[in-house]
Amino acid sequence: MMRYIFKKLFSGSKLSSSDDPFVVKHGTVKHRQLKDPAYRSDWTADSFLSETGSKEVVGKTFELNGLRVVFLVVLVLLLFLLIRVAWLQIVRGDYYYDLAEGNRIRISNLEPNRGIIYDRNLNPLVRNSANFLLYLMPVDLPTNELDRDQIIRDVSKILEGQEKDSDSPWFMLIKESLDKISIKSLEMYQPMFVADNLDYEIAMKLYLKSEQTPGMVLATKTRREYFWPDEVNISEPHLGISLSHLLGYTGKISLEELKEYGNEYSSIDYIGKTGIEDFWESALKGIKGKKHVEVDALGKEKKVISKYPSQDGYSLVLSLDLELQQKTEEVLRRHLDGLKLNKGSVIILDPNTGEVLTLVSWPAYDNNIFARGIKVNEYQALLEDENNPLFNRAVSGEFPSGSTVKPVFAAAALEEGIISENTTFISNGGVRVSQWFFPDWKAGGHGLTNVRKALSESVNTFFYYIGGGYGDFEGLGLDKLVDYAKLFGLGSQTGLDLNVEAKGLVPTREWKQEVKDEPWYIGDTYHFAIGQGDLLATPLQVANFTTVFANGGKLMRPHLVTQIFQENNDELIQEIQPDIVREGFINDYALLVIKQGMRQAVTHGSARALGWLPVKVAGKTGTAQWSSKNNNHAWFTGFAPYDEPEVVITVLVEEGGEGSAVAVPIAGEILNWYFTR
Repeated sequence: MMRYIFKKLFSGSKLSSSDDPFVVKHGTVKHRQLKDPAYRSDWTADSFLSETGSKEVVGKTFELNGLRVVFLVVLVLLLFLLIRVAWLQIVRGDYYYDLAEGNRIRISNLEPNRGIIYDRNLNPLVRNSANFLLYLMPVDLPTNELDRDQIIRDVSKILEGQEKDSDSPWFMLIKESLDKISIKSLEMYQPMFVADNLDYEIAMKLYLKSEQTPGMVLATKTRREYFWPDEVNISEPHLGISLSHLLGYTGKISLEELKEYGNEYSSIDYIGKTGIEDFWESALKGIKGKKHVEVDALGKEKKVISKYPSQDGYSLVLSLDLELQQKTEEVLRRHLDGLKLNKGSVIILDPNTGEVLTLVSWPAYDNNIFARGIKVNEYQALLEDENNPLFNRAVSGEFPSGSTVKPVFAAAALEEGIISENTTFISNGGVRVSQWFFPDWKAGGHGLTNVRKALSESVNTFFYYIGGGYGDFEGLGLDKLVDYAKLFGLGSQTGLDLNVEAKGLVPTREWKQEVKDEPWYIGDTYHFAIGQGDLLATPLQVANFTTVFANGGKLMRPHLVTQIFQENNDELIQEIQPDIVREGFINDYALLVIKQGMRQAVTHGSARALGWLPVKVAGKTGTAQWSSKNNNHAWFTGFAPYDEPEVVITVLVEEGGEGSAVAVPIAGEILNWYFTR
């Protein structure tokens, strides 16, 4: 353009309007030529404008409202981006950090040793043994399905113990478990249990295979082994199996338990399932250690980055006397065999501390089969056994108490002033109310009866009177019977450190109306007063209320564990002190009269078969009706020595018949052994 202008100027020619590049042509309007086309050095300062009759402005108008919309959209996008960053970094930061670190660094658990359980004389009742366990790490398995399936197939063949071309049940089980794990979840970095309690030969094959197989791990954990007779000098190999109901067992943690306990456990851990193992799980299990390791492409450990040691679980000392437990079990089993019966319970307590010296529930089971992983057919056999060996009948069984409860209601009548030690009633065979007759167990009755005689001979008529009243005599009545039954611990758990304890049943007017849709009758009160009808108690409850008469009026909380200590340095962590639940609810006078009546039961009453023992014994027999088709339950509960009681013993033989004929001889043989050993 500049070259064109200079050319025209120096050549002397004039610029025409058509040649003027600075003239904006608009329609047919003629634009004037430059007045002075002569060259000037400051010509660039000139403005060449076309002269028109009208002017046009060239430009663009901005809408402010539109600009605000654009700004708002940008702001929303920035806000969304900020929220997303916060979500990823803060809320889900740990998750993505674990995903990233999991590809290179893993955290392994260092397993603590589970605490040992001892009897009162420090005889070990359980030990830890080696256990091979196989698991898979899903994140380390090949992403290719065919390669992954081949690994599962190889593992399955080893577990089956033979070569198979077709997919085995092991293959299907493992594959189904893996398919349930989302590739985007942290479960990919959690071990997936496959099998445990593996034979040594199979374990070695799996170990060799795992060394070159990504995602496959063979680990060693500990398994519980219970009560090895050779180590505690027991002559009969199977004697002591009744400990299974007390000790319980451990087993692989379930999905429900894993959800309940959160990060305390992993999917390949073991946990207490029943008994002491369950109730004292938090003390026995110990605290896991941690090991941070760097892994290679196969997920195998290359280098330990850091390590935090584990802390072994605490060991427990039980109040249980192993020798007494063995002897009690042996006597009960022998008597049951002689009677051709299968079910019974014996409990022995220290009335002064509440310590459980013996707790036998028969039949029992071998808890080792659960600890090693019970087979389906073994478990089915236990479930189908009509005697239910898995059931702890001494603690969980609820039975009519029979006459064993009579000392409770006699003490209540004395405490309430309903009777004195000299109050007498005539027993002539029973009492009649309208068309109903409530009999004594002895035809013709027992004659004149006071409270001591009523206890020693178990006179029903006396307890009909003091329970529900008769004629002009006003008894305790239903409400007082209920109150005192509960004061002595009936209708509620005793607090024993086992999780399977039943409450029993103390019937009330409201309970009967709700459950049976019937009103309460005087006959119900009479039955209640002699331990029949709807009143239900566990053998442990009967033993526990017997301690009130033995120790001078204290209801104790029975317990099994007496000490908690650290095994590796013998440090005493806790000593369990006797726990008095209730005392002072029965006066000393009433307690003395009841003790004397229970002593008379042994000297010339229903339990006189115990008169030959080397120590004085006091007790109460019971015969509990529970079925019109089956035999009665046979009871005995008592204590010895009479003057300074050391033990309370309660015996129940289910469907045994008369307590005096069946339960008393069992108690006598056990007490004789205990006080003469």
